Amino acid sequence: MRLQKEIKKLVQYGLDHHLIESEDTIYTINRYLEIFHLDEYEDPDISGEEIVLEDVLNNLLNEAYDRYLVKGNDVVTRDLFDTALMGVLTQRPSQVIRNFWKVYREDPKKATDFFYDFSQNTDYIRRYRVKKDMKWQVESPYGTIDITINLSKPEKDPKAIAAAKNAAQSAYPKCQLCMENEGYAGRMNHPARQNHRIIPLEINGTKWGFQYSPYVYYNEHCIVFNGEHVPMKIDRAAFVKLFDFVKQFPHYFLGSNADLPIVGGSILTHDHFQGGRYEFAMERAKIEKSFVIPGFEDVKAGMVHWPLSVIRIQSKDEKRLIDLADHILKKWRSYTDKEAYIFAQTDGESHNTITPIARKRDDFYELDLTLRNNITTTECPMGLYHPHDQYHHIKKENIGLIEVMGLAVLPSRLKKEMELLAECLVNGKDISDYEELKKHEAWVCQFIEKYDEITKDNVIGILKEEIGQVFVKVLEDAGVYKCTEEGREAFERFISTL
Repeated sequence: MRLQKEIKKLVQYGLDHHLIESEDTIYTINRYLEIFHLDEYEDPDISGEEIVLEDVLNNLLNEAYDRYLVKGNDVVTRDLFDTALMGVLTQRPSQVIRNFWKVYREDPKKATDFFYDFSQNTDYIRRYRVKKDMKWQVESPYGTIDITINLSKPEKDPKAIAAAKNAAQSAYPKCQLCMENEGYAGRMNHPARQNHRIIPLEINGTKWGFQYSPYVYYNEHCIVFNGEHVPMKIDRAAFVKLFDFVKQFPHYFLGSNADLPIVGGSILTHDHFQGGRYEFAMERAKIEKSFVIPGFEDVKAGMVHWPLSVIRIQSKDEKRLIDLADHILKKWRSYTDKEAYIFAQTDGESHNTITPIARKRDDFYELDLTLRNNITTTECPMGLYHPHDQYHHIKKENIGLIEVMGLAVLPSRLKKEMELLAECLVNGKDISDYEELKKHEAWVCQFIEKYDEITKDNVIGILKEEIGQVFVKVLEDAGVYKCTEEGREAFERFISTL
C-alpha cells in the first residue's frame, strides 16, 4: 500500500505542476504500475499530505531497490531510475516545442520563464540539489566577485565509478551535448535524459538546440548547441551565431569558451555556447581606457578594468561588431610579443584565441573579447595563463567562460575541507595531522596573521573571504596582460596593431 501511495503522490505532483492533465491520470498510474511490476491498484487516500518531490522519489527508489528492480543503490543507479520515473510525467518534445513558441510569440521572456520552470518541474534541473550549492561574494579591486562550491552534481562512489568504467562503450549519443540525448535512458557512464527537452533554433542558417544546464551555476544557465556533432571553433561565424541568439532572446547574454585546450573550460568536441539571465561581475566592470580602431570609428571600443585581458566593443549595429571582432581575432591569432611572453605559436602549435561574450545593453549590442593564450612552460606545465601551483589547493581546473566572467565554480571537496579547517582553526588543532588539509597549510599560515581572533562565529566567514581572494588571484593568473603599468603597456602594444 505504501508503494501505491507514493505512486499516487508522484502522479498528483504531475497534475499540480501541469505536467499532465486530469485526463492523463489513469494512464499515468498504469505506466507506473508497469514499471514497478504491480498488477493491482487500490486508490489510496493522500489528502492533506505534503508532496515533496525529493522525498517521493527517494521512497520510490527504495521500493525499487527492495523489489530488486534496480541492481544497485548508488547515486548513479538511483538517478537512472528516478529519471525514468520523471520521464513518464514529461510531455513529448512536440508538445513542449509548440507551447514554447506559442508563448514566445507573446514575449521571449515569458517563453524562457515557461521553459526554465518546466525544466525544474520535470526534475531535469533538480531544485533540491541546486539549493545545496554554497554561494557567497567577495569584494575585489575589480568589483564584487561571485563564489560557488558546486554540490548539485553528485559525487560518484567507488562502486559507481567502477561500474561506469566497466560499462559497455557506446558512441550513441556521441556526447552529452548531442540532440540524441533527448529522451535517452542513459547508462552507468552516461546520464539518463528521459525528462530532457530541447527547443530547436535556427542559428546562422543551421539547426541548433536550446536547453538549460541541469546544474544551473547561475540563474537560467542555458546551453545553445549545434545540431551536428562538430568541434568548437572561434571564428567570424561564431560571432554571427552569438548575435543571432541575442537578437532572438535580447534578455539573455551568450558566450563561448575558448576553442583551445587549457583555456577552454568545457567540451571542445561539440560546438556550443552558454548563456542565461544573470549579471556577472565582468558585465559590471567599467572601461578603463577607450580607444578608436581605424576603419571602425563608429564603434565604441575600450579596455575593461578586469583581471583577464578584455576588449569591449559596442554598437547599435551588431554587424559592425561582428566585422570588428573578426578583425581583432585575426590580429590576435597571429600576434607575438616576446617581451610580454605572448607567442602566436610554438613548434607549429597555435596558442592565441578569444573567449567572446555577447549581450544587449539598452539600445546597444555589446561584445566582450577576452584574449586567451594556452602556452605552457617548464615552470607552468599546465599553462602559463592558468591557475598557478600555489592556488591549486583551491582551484586547479581550467578557467572557462563562467570563471572568466567572474563566477568561481569550485570543487565540492572544499565544503568538507572548509568544515575541517574551521574546526582546526577554532580548536587549535594541527592542520598537518589531516592528509586532506596539508595542501592548505601554507595558505593558512599566510592569512591567519591578519586576524586578531578566530572563533566559531567568524571562522567560516574568514575562510569564505580568503577562498574568494584566492580566486581573484587565479583570475589574475589567467590574464595575458596583468593590471600593472608594464602589463597595460603591453596590452596597448597589441591594441596599436588593430
